Amino acid sequence: MSRTDEEPKIIPRHIAIIMDGNGRWAKERGLPRTEGHRVGADSVRAVVEECSQLGVEFLTLYAFSSENWKRPKREVTALMSLLERFLKTKTPEMMEQNVRLQAIGRLHDLPPSCQDQLHRSIATTSQNTGLTLILALSYGAREEIIDGVKSLLDSVEKGHLDKAMIDNDIFAKHLYTRYYPDPDLLIRTSGELRISNFLLWQISYTEFYVTEKLWPDFRKAELRDAVHEYGRRQRRFGGV
Repeated sequence: MSRTDEEPKIIPRHIAIIMDGNGRWAKERGLPRTEGHRVGADSVRAVVEECSQLGVEFLTLYAFSSENWKRPKREVTALMSLLERFLKTKTPEMMEQNVRLQAIGRLHDLPPSCQDQLHRSIATTSQNTGLTLILALSYGAREEIIDGVKSLLDSVEKGHLDKAMIDNDIFAKHLYTRYYPDPDLLIRTSGELRISNFLLWQISYTEFYVTEKLWPDFRKAELRDAVHEYGRRQRRFGGV
């Protein structure tokens, strides 16, 4: 039995993934970039299923960054269409798998039809008690921190919070991720060694796993490899 077939002994409570390499995958095959994004959506489905099976509680996927709006308009339009279609077609599957959908980011920047479908999918799955799938959409960590500071200032100005009370825990409650634990494991595909403005506050003690696999080729076996590697790490959180 291979390592991938073995049941991991230690399961991270929260996995975050930077899904990179869709465009490169398509280019290597002489296909349009949109085809890479389409096949990448199948990887999302596979990873969600595997996380559910392993007992992972939270899965955060970096689906569309605040910087991605700078891409060619045609590609952005195609991505928004793919997102809307993904939500519409996968919501019944999420119901079957007991997956609860959530989203973080400046969601008001999404096209109205995407926002409507996202809110419908979130509402439909809101009572599910299995894996919580968090989509980071129009998300940037620096923007999140700025929005958190504004929220803190607003609370202080309204008299709801004394500035002397502000500490790490208080600040974290003003971030998009205030309802979720910090990630235990961050996976980045395509071999790139950078964070790309993703969860900068939350990953202070997160274990990193980088794979050369492009996102459309990242499926259940690759996720298990990452979880097995995580299980071999010793997390000290600054201690001995």
